[in-house]
Amino acid sequence: MYETINAALLAKAKDMLASGSVARVLGWQKGLFNYDITPAVFSSAEELGREFVYNEFCGANMSKYLIKESRKEGKILVFLKPCDTYSFNQLIKEHRIIRENVYAVGVPCNGMKDPESGETAERCLVCRGKKHVAYDELLSADGVSCDESELDAETAKKRFAKVAELEALSPDERFEFWRGELSRCIRCNACRNVCPACSCELCVFDNPGSGVANKAPSDSFEENMFHIIRAFHVAGRCTDCGECSRVCPQHIPLHLLNRKFIKDIDELYGDYQAGADTESRAPLNTYTTGDVEPSVVYERSSEKGGND
Repeated sequence: MYETINAALLAKAKDMLASGSVARVLGWQKGLFNYDITPAVFSSAEELGREFVYNEFCGANMSKYLIKESRKEGKILVFLKPCDTYSFNQLIKEHRIIRENVYAVGVPCNGMKDPESGETAERCLVCRGKKHVAYDELLSADGVSCDESELDAETAKKRFAKVAELEALSPDERFEFWRGELSRCIRCNACRNVCPACSCELCVFDNPGSGVANKAPSDSFEENMFHIIRAFHVAGRCTDCGECSRVCPQHIPLHLLNRKFIKDIDELYGDYQAGADTESRAPLNTYTTGDVEPSVVYERSSEKGGND
């Protein structure tokens, strides 16, 4: 399947460059090994023929790179997997991507593999479905086309299984779990840099007056606060793309923090998927008389025996 798609993507990219429809192509670049894939911008057919690839290790979400690329002169062609399109939509909603400067082609995806284990990535096992929520064109070639099927209910339940396990722990047990995970953080900022929802012009952690700009954490307080603050900043905007965990060199399951926020928002305000469209307002960005009161935090904690 991937060989067929790769050939079709390559032909599409070369055709659009040759016709002048686009000035650049945002795609995946071959590395030394089959699993060593890097996002890259191509500007010639020669570069594409030599370095472009699409295989089961092309897990990188291309949306974040469009923040900068869509502001350059000339239109850019980008290839988006179904999950990527949610981040794409969310960034358009937040006016971070100039939509008219992007030509988006939706590509089929049967799940990406973890480069280390060779197994299907966790985020793909609980994928929201194969439907592209934003595109200019859907790829179809030689019997391979975009499925566009929705998420099934059984898979939806599995998505929050680990979060539910952590919720069931006592506060002390949960604290120890996260201390064990976050203690490995080296503050490389990879999670922040790759996250489509982290798109501020100046990040609070890059503020020279903050005292924590671009440095490794000096104590457990900094280790905790960096990730907790980041999780609060992307709450209601995170599409659960899983990029934070994918790029973490310490293998910290950072996506679980964001997934907890998503679960709480769904339970308190009704089901909401960030990036499902470009018009609706997120629950935390609007107000209705039916909104829950702050006391719900204590009520939920009491119902769960103080474990929330």
